[in-house]
Amino acid sequence: MTDISPAARTAPASARRSFDVGSVRRDFPVLARTVHGKPLAYLDNGASSQSPDAVIAAVDDYARAHHANIHRGVHTLSQEATALYEGARDRLVGFINAASRHEIVLLRGATEAVNLVAQSHARPLLVPGDEILITHLEHHANIVPWQIVCAQTGAKLVVAPIDARGDVHAEAVEALMGPRTRILACAHVSNALGTVLPVARLMAAARARGIVTLIDGAQAVAHLPVDVRALGCDFYVFSGHKMFAPTGIGVLYGREALLERMPPWQGGGDMILSVEFENTTYNSLPYKFEAGTPNIPGTIGLGAAVEYLGSLDLAAAHAHEDALLRHAQAALTAIPGLRLIGTAPRKLGLVSFVVDGVHPHDLGTILDQDGIAIRTGHHCAMPVMDFFKVPATARASFAFYNTFEEIDRLAASVERARRMFTHGPG
Repeated sequence: MTDISPAARTAPASARRSFDVGSVRRDFPVLARTVHGKPLAYLDNGASSQSPDAVIAAVDDYARAHHANIHRGVHTLSQEATALYEGARDRLVGFINAASRHEIVLLRGATEAVNLVAQSHARPLLVPGDEILITHLEHHANIVPWQIVCAQTGAKLVVAPIDARGDVHAEAVEALMGPRTRILACAHVSNALGTVLPVARLMAAARARGIVTLIDGAQAVAHLPVDVRALGCDFYVFSGHKMFAPTGIGVLYGREALLERMPPWQGGGDMILSVEFENTTYNSLPYKFEAGTPNIPGTIGLGAAVEYLGSLDLAAAHAHEDALLRHAQAALTAIPGLRLIGTAPRKLGLVSFVVDGVHPHDLGTILDQDGIAIRTGHHCAMPVMDFFKVPATARASFAFYNTFEEIDRLAASVERARRMFTHGPG
């Protein structure tokens, strides 16, 4: 892993701020609010992270001063909006070290990106007996699209196992790479457990066998340096709302040679060069995959988020997140009857857990009364819950703006809930 992420390459070292959690928190206005009379401790970043002032201001500026539809407009507002929109695409090239802006397709999110690859790349190529390989810890968005394409083509979905710690072993995945394996699709980081997968090794093993690869990076891009060329993946997908940008915007990175061969997934405006009733000529990359009016403010916000990340000392920010994880693991495991779900040796900043005698939904409700926001449920990863034989977990997920004091408040509130259900309200 490199010390400086591709995002940081967009700003010279002299322009990057020294990381200070107090200073960073002041960039995020929502963190100053109270919930039920208590200071907000926002620990639900795995579902959606908060946006800094820079992102909010960029979206607001577009709406106030530049709102117009993009591309082909000759008037000033359209040209300004187009420049802002395409400028965001250019920032994303550097953010993940893509080879070209042709490789950055702007979509609604990681879910749409996986579906696009399944339908535009996989469906035309797969035949009965071909195999798609995933792992047991995938998000539903990296399971269901492949199930659909298997039903459409007669291909088979093959699932690599996880162990009792929620870890994925490269050897186990490689053992399932057979002569009919056409696609390997796996998470970079598990959204339910925080497990970091050995993606670089898996990509190399798949590439050596001629297997096309997709990485679901939704949980990784805000917390790890991501260099798609160093990883050697064919596709990489992620969503803006998990990296401090608005909802409803995301990215499909695809190797240009593959994208060129893929047919459009949706038809409509802007993905065409010319239309006649007898024939349509499709637009060039990346526009042939971007049918219709896009999420212009969301894209501008995503570009602003990338610029904001590039202004930080991300190595220090990521180290702070690692320290938060260690602190949370220590604080929570000291609580009687609490069990961590997912204890892989390589994890990012989230903890999933259950407490004896307390349903996760009840736990989440009590924590909310203390001003603490966590996520409870199956986290769109029901096979993971089935593996650990739990109906749901409580999940606290961290960003670089979280503090050790918030972790201590989390542990104290969990202990209060445990005592309430064990000994009663008195």
